[in-house]
Amino acid sequence: MRVDKLMETVPEDKWERVTVRESTEGGLIVDSYLQKVRLWDGEENEAREWVLYIRRDVASDDVKYCVTNAPEGTSLLTLARMEAQRFRIERTFEDAKGQVGMAEYQVRGWLAWHHHMALVMMAMLFMTRHRILRKDEYPLLSCYDMKVLLAYFLPRRDTTLCEVLRQMEVRHAKRQAASESKARRQMAVEPDG
Repeated sequence: MRVDKLMETVPEDKWERVTVRESTEGGLIVDSYLQKVRLWDGEENEAREWVLYIRRDVASDDVKYCVTNAPEGTSLLTLARMEAQRFRIERTFEDAKGQVGMAEYQVRGWLAWHHHMALVMMAMLFMTRHRILRKDEYPLLSCYDMKVLLAYFLPRRDTTLCEVLRQMEVRHAKRQAASESKARRQMAVEPDG
């Protein structure tokens, strides 16, 4: 039986209403239902027993299904809260990509990529730690807020036109040297005609 068809057979009095996490708009309230099910992949000798968790969002009627191998006796509230953690993981990746440059790497090798990701993770750790430390004072503090605050408070060196031009010339010299080096390597490999 398909899970969506099974859900249609669940009586309303079997659903349990729980608050799974706090959000910026208040608590996320869902109707939850657990049922033991047997799933068979067609390859094993017999079906395996799992626990099916169905979550129906009270505000939007959005429905999510998952199966779990959690130990027997795990409460419905615990399973509901565990399933709701996906939001936090997705939100963290959005912050990492949008605020600290996780998706803005231009590297040519794995070592550079690992260095970039390590810096991103350290920046996220810094932001997360300070959001936790300031949660009572600023409960809605976001990574974007922290980025704006850091841009204001960190010391900045005023850049003159001469400095901008000097930095540009350094970049151009490096690019020119890289182009000449590549041309020399290609000349060394090409057969004499």
